[in-house]
Amino acid sequence: MMIHDLDMARFVLGEEPVQVYAVGSNLVDPTIRDAGDVDTAAVILTTSTGRICQITNSRRTTYGYDKRLEVHGSKGMLRVSNVLENLVESANSTGFESARAQPFFLERFGAAYLAEMEHFVKAVSAGVKPTPDAQDGLRAQLIADAATQSWQKGRPVSIAR
Repeated sequence: MMIHDLDMARFVLGEEPVQVYAVGSNLVDPTIRDAGDVDTAAVILTTSTGRICQITNSRRTTYGYDKRLEVHGSKGMLRVSNVLENLVESANSTGFESARAQPFFLERFGAAYLAEMEHFVKAVSAGVKPTPDAQDGLRAQLIADAATQSWQKGRPVSIAR
């Protein structure tokens, strides 16, 4: 459930993680546990220069498709918030209320998926290597494999090179 977040982490970190620590639980859906997986998970990725990335996932949110990003650095912070069903926000004496996050990933990423396909077709047509490429997919899978090992062993593990 976290593979695309691992892709994003590699991109945002700007260097390869060398170690991962993962924890996971089954808090919501017993069928996920029965399949040998978790429905709630967190990982901490560490790079050789000390950069740290924390990813938290849950298979179930009651308020819509939750996908946020924060990057903290020496000169400030960048935040990408959830895309909401609409931009209406109301306020009264009890506080603020806004729309739910979009309910499903296709609504959130439909335009991005189309842009990815267009990029791939253009790159192949021009004889240029598309990005991401197979190596990017392999690196994300190696991180995911190491995260699974970490979860099973209950300790940080090194990521295969």
